[in-house]
Amino acid sequence: MIILPAIDIKDGNCVRLLKGDFSTVHKVAENYMDTARSFEAAGASWIHTVDLDGAKEGKPVNGDIFLDIAKNTDLKVEVGGGIRSLETVEYYISRGISRVILGSVALKDPQIVIDSVKEYGEKIAVGIDAKNGIVAAEGWLESSQVNYIDLSLEMIKAGVRNIIFTDISKDGTLSGVNAEQLSALKNAVGDRCNITASGGVHDMEDIRVCKKMGLYGAICGKSIYSGSLDLAEAVRYAGSGD
Repeated sequence: MIILPAIDIKDGNCVRLLKGDFSTVHKVAENYMDTARSFEAAGASWIHTVDLDGAKEGKPVNGDIFLDIAKNTDLKVEVGGGIRSLETVEYYISRGISRVILGSVALKDPQIVIDSVKEYGEKIAVGIDAKNGIVAAEGWLESSQVNYIDLSLEMIKAGVRNIIFTDISKDGTLSGVNAEQLSALKNAVGDRCNITASGGVHDMEDIRVCKKMGLYGAICGKSIYSGSLDLAEAVRYAGSGD
C-alpha cells in the first residue's frame, strides 16, 4: 500500500480545512518545498496535492507550486482541484505531474474523464468526495443526488483505474477512516480499480485498517502535521508484507 502525505494549497500557503469548510482554513506549514522534502526524507514516494483555490474557482490557481515540487524533488506528485478540461490535464502531465485527479467533472461532464483516460490511462484518478454516501462537487460547495458507489462503477465503465474516496464528514477530523464505506466500495469494485482512502486518518491503526482491506493507498494530512501519525513508520508498515 502507498502512503500519500498531503499538501493543500490556498493563497500559496500550506493549509488544512475541517470537513472541507473554507471558513476553517488554518496554516499548517511555513514552506511547501520544505514540507515536501520532509515527506521525501521520511521515505514517501508520492505526495497528494490539492489546489483549494482552484477547486473553488474551477481552474488552476496554484499550479506552479505543484510543478515546482515535481521538478525539485523525487516525489511523484498527484494534483487535484480545479481541473475541468483535457487541456488542463495535458498541462500538468506534460510538465512532470505523475497523476491528475478529476473530481467535479466526473459528476458534471464525464466525457472529460473518458477522454482523459483514453489519452493518459492510469495517470488519471477520479476523486469521489461524499457526505453520508452522497457525492459533492465544486470544492464540496455543491451536493448531488448521486451515491458514491454508483458513481465509482460508472467511472470504472469509463476506464478509470484509480479512485480516491473521501468521506467529507471525516476530513480533517482525525476521527478515523470510514472503514464501513471504504469496505463497501472495495467490495463493489473488486480488482477492477485501485482505491485510495482519504479523510479521517488519525494514527497507525487507520493505516492497518486500510492495508488489511487491500486498498491501494491512504492519504494522510492533518495526522502528519499534528504528530498523531509518524510518516516514516506508516511508510515502512504500508510497504512491508505484514
